Amino acid sequence: MITRIFDILASFIGLLLLSPLFALVALALKLDSAGPVFYRAQRVGRNGVPFRLYKFRSMVVDADKRGPGITATGDARITRVGRFLRRTKIDELPQLINVLKGEMSLVGPRPEDPRYVALYTPEQRRVLAVRPGITSAASLAYRHEEQLLAGEDWETVYRTRVLPDKLAIDLAYLERRTFASDLKLILQTIVAVFK
Repeated sequence: MITRIFDILASFIGLLLLSPLFALVALALKLDSAGPVFYRAQRVGRNGVPFRLYKFRSMVVDADKRGPGITATGDARITRVGRFLRRTKIDELPQLINVLKGEMSLVGPRPEDPRYVALYTPEQRRVLAVRPGITSAASLAYRHEEQLLAGEDWETVYRTRVLPDKLAIDLAYLERRTFASDLKLILQTIVAVFK
């Protein structure tokens, strides 16, 4: 209950404070390429319920129909402004809307594309028992994930090595999770973004 109250207050205040930045990003996206400001990605949430995750659009329109659900190094679908948004993680800020709506939390396992959730083992599916988050122990550990996904066989690397490791990290975190550890993870994420 404390976590949900904190999520509501923090996401509401965050959206208010970040609204000037949102306006600037929207203008930059409109000037850079055709398409909407937001991209609404299909993801799997708590208890396996699908939802639409908000992000600033960092790729060309219909990018999800032109390639895989995971972005690898040098993906040609990424726009010029999108590269900056992804590098700085600004593209993730609209997920505060998902937090406010109750579909996500500030901290929790990152929500995954349904195509990859279908590959989860019964043990790995335990991450679906909690709300997905904007940040997690695994997302912090794999902050530069795109750089690992290079070469022709990058999707196999993601499915067989990166995804299982991320799920193991998040499951281990959930075993010892407290409100204080969530606050610490949020601070670590903020520090990592500005490094």
